[in-house]
Amino acid sequence: MKKLLSVSYSAWAFNIAMLLLRLGAGALMIPHGYDKLVHFAERKNNFISFLGMGSTLSLTLDIFAEFFCASFIILGLFTRFAALPLVIAMSVALFKAGNGDFFGKGADAALFLSCYCALLLCGPGDISADRIINK
Repeated sequence: MKKLLSVSYSAWAFNIAMLLLRLGAGALMIPHGYDKLVHFAERKNNFISFLGMGSTLSLTLDIFAEFFCASFIILGLFTRFAALPLVIAMSVALFKAGNGDFFGKGADAALFLSCYCALLLCGPGDISADRIINK
């Protein structure tokens, strides 16, 4: 019981937590990106135009973030660089598409945003391709 109430943690626990966060946030994001990739032709004219870039470019960047960057996050490869497009994409999804509704329409985007912000700040942990490359 004393260990459950402790505020200290080990490096091992941190690395396992980062692995679980990466696997969960990445694996749950990939289906969103894959669906947009498969139905690109149908969605390219109806997608939200962010910063006047046009709907096709906005959709392309969103697919890059949600499918390819999420795949990099699962592997732990270029994790902080991969998290940045996802933070931007989830911010747009939350504040522009979801109208900043944290507990309603934008709840999923808010949850993903918090996960990717944590990965951006903390990094991938030791159980990652980044760690193997940087040894």
